[in-house]
Amino acid sequence: MSTDTTSPGGSTGDQPRIVMEDVSKKFGKNTVLDGLNFTVARGERVTLIGPSGSGKTTILRLLMTLEDLTGGYIYIDGDPLTYAKRGNRRVKLPNKEVTQIRKRIGMVFQQFNLFPNMTVCENIIEAPVHVLGQSKDEARAKAADLLDQVGLRDKIDAHPTSLSGGQQQRVAIARALAMEPEILLLDEVTSALDPELVGDVLEVLREVARKTDITMLLVTHEMQFAQDVSHRVLMFDEGRVIEEAKPEVMFNNPTHERTKQFLQAVL
Repeated sequence: MSTDTTSPGGSTGDQPRIVMEDVSKKFGKNTVLDGLNFTVARGERVTLIGPSGSGKTTILRLLMTLEDLTGGYIYIDGDPLTYAKRGNRRVKLPNKEVTQIRKRIGMVFQQFNLFPNMTVCENIIEAPVHVLGQSKDEARAKAADLLDQVGLRDKIDAHPTSLSGGQQQRVAIARALAMEPEILLLDEVTSALDPELVGDVLEVLREVARKTDITMLLVTHEMQFAQDVSHRVLMFDEGRVIEEAKPEVMFNNPTHERTKQFLQAVL
């Protein structure tokens, strides 16, 4: 388990933003994550790489509470996310507590998941109004600023069906940022896009990385992007971290044979 909790620009001893402690996840008899331990510091950007089926997306779905932990614990800023220790017992937390912590986490999925019957603006303000309690005027002003950031201010009243895949994904990024998350999860956000649309989406995310201190956990096959934005890269295989390193080390001089094989196949 990584014990370095120094965040970029922070001080040693800061509470880690994310802690995975002995995390396991099974689907039926299939063990996807097996005693997983790692931490992510505040403001750190960590990329998860590895073959399909190695458990990367499952980690993001557990953090979003879209899947239930089979074993172990996840902590956000020191608070248990879904299960807590009570003496020798492992206790599931009430939904109300889970929801409060989950508000700190945003996610952008492979598929854009925009509501087709709503305008771009309505898609972005839906959660800030109903979950954060923002007024519609406040939320709309913030949506306009975010659409400026992603280069789509002129699409504020358009419907998602009139947008390209890349534009829809940029709206999905704006929607995630509208919730002012402390943690942003990115799950293969370019995998559903035509190749010529990938660059614009990745540039938006590079800007988010440059201009904010949001903690980011990414799953991507875009290795150059991972190298550009990550502080650290974790190589997964069969539900475990088999190697971790700074991106320049991971991509140029990996030590584990499985990592070498994987990178040779994808680079």
